[in-house]
Amino acid sequence: MCGITGIYQFDKKYGPQQLQTIVNAMTDTLQHRGPDSRGTWIDSDIGIGLGHRRLAIRDLSPGGHQPMVSASDRYVIVYNGEIYSHREIARDLEKKGCFLRGTSDTELILEACAEWGVEQALKKLIGMFAFALFDRQNYNLFLVRDRLGIKPLYWACIDGLFFFGSELKALRAADGWEPRLNRNALSAFMRHNYIPAPHSIYQDVHKLMPGCMLKLGRKGNPEISHYWNFRAIAEQSIKTRLQDDDATLLNQLDSLLSDAIRRRLVSDVPLGVLLSGGIDSALVSALMAEQSEHPINTFTIGFKEQQFNEAPYAKAIAKHLGTCHTELYVKPEHALELIDNLPRWYDEPFADSSQIPTAIVCELTKKHVTVVLSGDGGDELFAGYNRYTLGLEMWEKANIAPFIIRKMMARGILSQPTSRLDVLAYFLPPRFRRTQLGNKLHKFANAILLDNPDLMYRRMISHWHKPDNMIINACEPKGILWDDTVTRTIPEFLERMQFLDTVTYLPDDILTKIDRASMSVSLETRVPLLDHRIVELAWRMPQRMKLRNGQGKWALRQILQKRVPRTLIERPKMGFGVPFDQWLRGPLREWAEHLLDEKRLKQQGLFVVEPVRQRWKAHLNGTNWGYPLWNVLMAQAWIDINPEVTL
Repeated sequence: MCGITGIYQFDKKYGPQQLQTIVNAMTDTLQHRGPDSRGTWIDSDIGIGLGHRRLAIRDLSPGGHQPMVSASDRYVIVYNGEIYSHREIARDLEKKGCFLRGTSDTELILEACAEWGVEQALKKLIGMFAFALFDRQNYNLFLVRDRLGIKPLYWACIDGLFFFGSELKALRAADGWEPRLNRNALSAFMRHNYIPAPHSIYQDVHKLMPGCMLKLGRKGNPEISHYWNFRAIAEQSIKTRLQDDDATLLNQLDSLLSDAIRRRLVSDVPLGVLLSGGIDSALVSALMAEQSEHPINTFTIGFKEQQFNEAPYAKAIAKHLGTCHTELYVKPEHALELIDNLPRWYDEPFADSSQIPTAIVCELTKKHVTVVLSGDGGDELFAGYNRYTLGLEMWEKANIAPFIIRKMMARGILSQPTSRLDVLAYFLPPRFRRTQLGNKLHKFANAILLDNPDLMYRRMISHWHKPDNMIINACEPKGILWDDTVTRTIPEFLERMQFLDTVTYLPDDILTKIDRASMSVSLETRVPLLDHRIVELAWRMPQRMKLRNGQGKWALRQILQKRVPRTLIERPKMGFGVPFDQWLRGPLREWAEHLLDEKRLKQQGLFVVEPVRQRWKAHLNGTNWGYPLWNVLMAQAWIDINPEVTL
């Protein structure tokens, strides 16, 4: 895993020495992503410079050093990621008379692009990647991001300068632009707990979307195209469902999952797996243990608050699989130590509170291994989120019950503090037990008042329902969540929720979270469930393979139960949450009070003060407003360390 960056100037603003200095500065900001070596490549006549920081995983020799020039001397590449179809592509290149000098993925992509062209080469890649490729003959720069958005890539084109990087901090190191806060993007952040792509916290700075390629010539007009279009794949899959029986489909999925795991075990450094105790990570661990000649390394963290603690389950699974298991229990002090670093790691406001335990487990894991596998992606592909089952149930009830009845139900739920509703979870049948039940019931109480399932879904995923009322002079950008054509082309509500999560929440939250947390300690994370072949197969499977009898991830459960006793895995989904609502009333209260100070908010002129202060006071009095308040807190913490940004 690595960090890439670069600059392409169209008016020769910078001379050779200044261009080199800028590229060096941009590259140095990414040292944490690649501590093993630094490389730059400059062509001052053309006005381009590329930078790379290397975390050596494959081909540890200098032969894997970047930037790398092709054998023909025509192409130059900087690359971040891992390719798992290395052997097949190398074999195909040899048939063409191209023999690789080393064993690095970098050379593989470079020579594949030289042989077949960028678009044809991309079709052969199985893996996670973000790379920049410069064609010295035609003066074209290509930026490419992997199909699901596992690896990040940012870009900007400002005043005759084009610059890019794995993280925003690399772009900030480039001269020639003044960072200005994008209030519209911040409004979108208030709805979610992330800034949705293609937007960023800065005006005129963008995220390259998953499955996309950006092409830039000397005229300086970026052209963006899809080389892999998930929406088209999802829509086509609905029309061409697999008709096989359950056993045949399970065997096909089992075989492909095993292949995906096997490919991701190739490494010249030690590997492990993040084991939370849930279905996805347990399945990855079981398949990894099955294919490993030695006991695998598993890592987990726990909490003293039992409603958040999956560590005992993870430990039991690890014992069954015979892994070398390491666990660490998290205390509020850990959070206090990490909080100051969060806005630095993410470069823009990011408010998924599980960023805290994710960072801690990555820090723990890095002490033992350099590469780790994760179970991310299973919820989106196989309908594992609680909101899917509850959303379907709530919509079904909303369709039956008259509005006046729904209004009475909602009023009754909302009249109860979330803390009181949380206690209710202990008295419910196991199927209906949820962590932070009160917060979820409040969300659904608001959702059942709506007369449209898509509005209900949008309400369920929103932290602040009217974000434009929270940010002064802002207008939230309306993305795919507001696209009515999705309803027509993906008519089933469950599949629509899965699709929307896969193109928004998955890359912009889940994958961003694990990338920054792991890269902050130079740890590579691989996500086998997001092998694009598994994604395509999952979408062709009938929905009975995902949601059955009110329970998600049916197919994954069946495959896992062949390897792990059902008693160890069948329990209510917990998620990777933290008790930060309690922490905000306790050890984090002083920190939060400073960031939510009324005088501070008024002087900034950014947030509308009244609703923020009202929620904070209510939270201190026992009503759980932790999630929406965490958005404000993370934005304020980011502003604190970026005083030079124009608000």
